[in-house]
Amino acid sequence: MNIIAQTEVGRETYLGIGSTGYAVFYLLVAITLAVFAYGIYRRFSRYTDGDDDPFARLDELPSRIVSAAKIVLSNEKQFNRDLYGGLMHSFILWGFLTLLIATTIIAVEQYGTELLFGIAFWQGDFYLAYQFMVDAMGLLFVVGIGMAIYRRYWVRNKRLWGRHTSSEDDIFIWTLFGLGVGGFLLEGLRIYITGMPEHEVVSFVGYGLALLFGAVGLPTTEAALSANYTATENLAFNAETLHWLSWWSHSLLALFFIAWIPYAKPFHMLSSFANVVVRDEKAGARLPNVPADLDATNAESIDDFTWKELLDQDACTKCGRCSSVCPAKASDRPLDPRDVILDLKKYREELDAGGEEQPIIADGGTSVINTETMESCMACMACMDACPVEIEHLQSFTRLNRQATDQGDISSSMQDVFQNVMQNGNTFGDSPRNRGDWTDDLEFDVADAREETVDYLWYVGDFPSYDERNKQVARSLATILKEADVSFGILFDDEKYDGNDIRRVGEEFLYVELAGHHVETWDDCEFDTIVCTDPHSYNTFKNEYPEVDFEEFADDPMMPFEYEEFWNDDGEIEVYHWTQAVEELVADGNLELTGTELDYTVTYHDPCHLGRYNDEYEAPRELIKATGCTLDEMPRNRANAFCCGGGGGGLWMDFEEEPKPSEERIREALEDTDAGPDVEKFVVACPMCMTMYEDGRKTGGYEDEIEIVDVAELIIEAIGKADEASVEVAAD
Repeated sequence: MNIIAQTEVGRETYLGIGSTGYAVFYLLVAITLAVFAYGIYRRFSRYTDGDDDPFARLDELPSRIVSAAKIVLSNEKQFNRDLYGGLMHSFILWGFLTLLIATTIIAVEQYGTELLFGIAFWQGDFYLAYQFMVDAMGLLFVVGIGMAIYRRYWVRNKRLWGRHTSSEDDIFIWTLFGLGVGGFLLEGLRIYITGMPEHEVVSFVGYGLALLFGAVGLPTTEAALSANYTATENLAFNAETLHWLSWWSHSLLALFFIAWIPYAKPFHMLSSFANVVVRDEKAGARLPNVPADLDATNAESIDDFTWKELLDQDACTKCGRCSSVCPAKASDRPLDPRDVILDLKKYREELDAGGEEQPIIADGGTSVINTETMESCMACMACMDACPVEIEHLQSFTRLNRQATDQGDISSSMQDVFQNVMQNGNTFGDSPRNRGDWTDDLEFDVADAREETVDYLWYVGDFPSYDERNKQVARSLATILKEADVSFGILFDDEKYDGNDIRRVGEEFLYVELAGHHVETWDDCEFDTIVCTDPHSYNTFKNEYPEVDFEEFADDPMMPFEYEEFWNDDGEIEVYHWTQAVEELVADGNLELTGTELDYTVTYHDPCHLGRYNDEYEAPRELIKATGCTLDEMPRNRANAFCCGGGGGGLWMDFEEEPKPSEERIREALEDTDAGPDVEKFVVACPMCMTMYEDGRKTGGYEDEIEIVDVAELIIEAIGKADEASVEVAAD
């Protein structure tokens, strides 16, 4: 084989591959594409066996695709909390897409423009630009794969390893590495045997390899013959033979990879993008409703999961980002969000392969998922926030919880909470008549919103109404609203528990009963805005009550309401967390704070339901700054904040965990902030957080080191300081 040196700006696609090889190659291509297409068909046809999803997933599809492309191509979620991982994935993704586009360009010319119209564009300046881009991005691709190999096998990043780690992970990463390195090796051999054309210097990686081949004296066919090599030696060792072997090795590896995509981990390249396209922007903040006839509500079988939940399972890349931020896993609770999603996937695939059915969730290790695993979930949404492919963990987790609740597989403490709510309308089991007793210690009367027209209908909530520590917060907030001279009122004994957390534990119908009671009660009141003390209530009223089809339940004799409309479906009634309402009042000058009243060094904990759920981070911080306090942020703040442990029913459950999430968070405040032990106050904006951190302060031995206060208590102290200053000025 004597290849004539190449001088034109371009190159032959099938250099050294004869007509027989050409025919064999395209036979293999046809087989590969058939295997690929069948695998894709099987994957997507399987989703049709899943239940219908209650939310619109394909509306405004063009804009969804554009938005998904932006998220995926920018790798914005990969960079979150992990610069190394973001760069690594960006190099791999951008390099892979560039190589895919480059291959497509060749196909378009050969089987499109040139074949149909005699137009060849893969030459001259276009060819030079193409070759440079392919080498540059191909190099990034190899570097990215190298970074992945280093992190997985050398550093052994612990979040990449788990019980679902398998040989397919190894095959995936090494196949990609082989494709990248093999492509450059093939390019270097091609340049070398075509006489090192000067224009090929743009292929700087391949050209460098060609120089290396020359430096080591790799013979070509012509050189071997002129040196009187034997025929055997000539065939066994020369650049043309190595090029032929490299071409077929690279091609077969590429064809294997394409055929393998729908059947293993590489499928995430398709399913992940699809998952981002069909994501629900309010996922987690709102949950799917249960139909009144109980059809397809739970998880009796894998096909009770919606097609989106099945897609979630296939989109998981096993990256472990959800596991690394999960407060339950960090506290040694038996929950790993990644494992739940992958356990469900594994069970589905085993069933499809002829395996035996088993309960989806149950006690005692006899099911796909253990009840104790799901009881561990705090519904904090950290897993969803961290997931780069928009897996909606909380949708599947709630489905599992509903199944466990319907089966009666729930802890006795949660059963007590359900009983308290059913009998007395609150989680404490206290009399509804006592709900407004916290107002008795105020120096003014709080209006009854059932009898008076008010601007703010204030939903106080269970803990500020019945828990002694949180009653102090309620009185502080009432005083703030009074000082701001706004009209507000409460519902007294007509206020019940909002239903947020028992819904996430799986008690859907009690939640609907509570929602029906509240919207019917509000319908008889005159007010402009609902203000909530608790971020959990705020989220439920803002995002979930408007989703309930009350007409579907109104005729049910078990439902004590007759309301038959969608509540607030036009968004006319604004729902605020109290920090949002008061921040507006401070900005308008209603409280006359100068921002110099207090001089504490404080840190602030973002409540999950206010932050990750509803993207409200600034209002509480603005109020803290308005008091004059110096705010020292914890390392994990805003969307990265660590849960207190009280969400998802955690407040009512007893776990043997070390450390408790609340203890870990206080430790972080005292040791990891810039001020460290000089932090005087740990500031919260959620009654559940107050309860959990007061407990964590005691059990963690931090009682003498830091004080837990609500933002409202800081404001009241600042108002008191401002009043004292005014008196002093008047006296002077």
